Amino acid sequence: MSAPDRAELVAELGHQARVSTVWTVLLHHAIASRSGINVTDMQCINLLQLRGPMTPGQLADAMFLTTGGAITAVIDRLEKAGMVRRRRDQQDRRRVLVEAAEEGPISELSRRFQPVAELYEKVLDGYTDEQLAILVDFMTHNNEASPEVIERVKELG
Repeated sequence: MSAPDRAELVAELGHQARVSTVWTVLLHHAIASRSGINVTDMQCINLLQLRGPMTPGQLADAMFLTTGGAITAVIDRLEKAGMVRRRRDQQDRRRVLVEAAEEGPISELSRRFQPVAELYEKVLDGYTDEQLAILVDFMTHNNEASPEVIERVKELG
């Protein structure tokens, strides 16, 4: 592949990534809205489901929220909605952990993502196993690099 062809592909990939981000953000707004929560609250749930229980401070840091007021309000709303629960850390009883609920209203939130899973299945049916492996490799490397990018953005002020 010649340099201009590669440059064009990289530029188009960047453009498509931006388009995908817009659709993802709009999708998350739609799902959160239909679920009676806001996007920040939904992303807190997402983080807890992906990473497991976190302290309020860890959750605040990951979400760029202040400890105390802002994160407490998020956790309070989600706990009242039955989507998260607070519990004492078994290793250090002074610490409180927040964890995503496994049943109840959170299952309704998960159900709202079903159309996404169906779309992915339909779209991915058109790819070979080798192409899927390349997509997985790209997403894995992109996800691994994202925390560093976030830190760099934080440093920009």
